[in-house]
Amino acid sequence: QVQLVESGGGLVQAGGSLRLSCAASGRFFGINSMAWYRQTPGKQRELVAESTSGGVTNYADSVKGRFSISIDNSDDTAYLQMNSLKPEDTAAYHCYALIKLTSWATAYPFWGQGIQVTVSS
Repeated sequence: QVQLVESGGGLVQAGGSLRLSCAASGRFFGINSMAWYRQTPGKQRELVAESTSGGVTNYADSVKGRFSISIDNSDDTAYLQMNSLKPEDTAAYHCYALIKLTSWATAYPFWGQGIQVTVSS
């Protein structure tokens, strides 16, 4: 069973930094890509940042220049470095990964349970 476990959330003042981690565990062949989404009550989940295992990245306009996503392929962990945090970044952040369970299989989507990030003004 593949699991994504997030860590690193919490409460921070505006202008501060946090680093989120998402570790993939279980039996699988490889990871195609990983991403971070966020959601606030009453709103749709939105893409924050995504990266292929080869390092091609994409960011939401609202976080460009402040957030950075990376994947450590040696331990199947994605990181989201968040700098210059703003109150509007407050949300539950969810890790997402496209994972191949075997070398011949299609990649399947997996989600983490989510972790809260709160930015105070």
